[in-house]
Amino acid sequence: MSNPHKGRTGLDRIIRAAGYSWAGLKAAYTGESAFRQETWLLIVGAPLAFWVGRDWVQIALLLGSLLAVLIVELLNSAIEAVVDRVSFEMHHLSKRAKDIASAAVMLSLLLAGGVWAAAVWQHLR
Repeated sequence: MSNPHKGRTGLDRIIRAAGYSWAGLKAAYTGESAFRQETWLLIVGAPLAFWVGRDWVQIALLLGSLLAVLIVELLNSAIEAVVDRVSFEMHHLSKRAKDIASAAVMLSLLLAGGVWAAAVWQHLR
């Protein structure tokens, strides 16, 4: 059995995919406080990246590390939604999936913090 939604091609597929992506960003922003906080971190951090970064590589790393946090948070939220969709019942596999996704967010935050700390340290020297 094939998926009836997978037959789109060309510009129609791109437009629909963009709409689904926008809906996902909107759902994450309105429904996930962590995503809102991390979005504001990017909004504040983006101009700072141009001040702290010494060259385009550092600026890209500073901005990329913040974007990586948002990407991982989106994946974490998606995993949580699927687990909750399946069941709200406490199950060790549900807990494991949510804990692992949360750990991925934590690691992305540590990465971003490390990148920013190194760049700020170099900037202030």
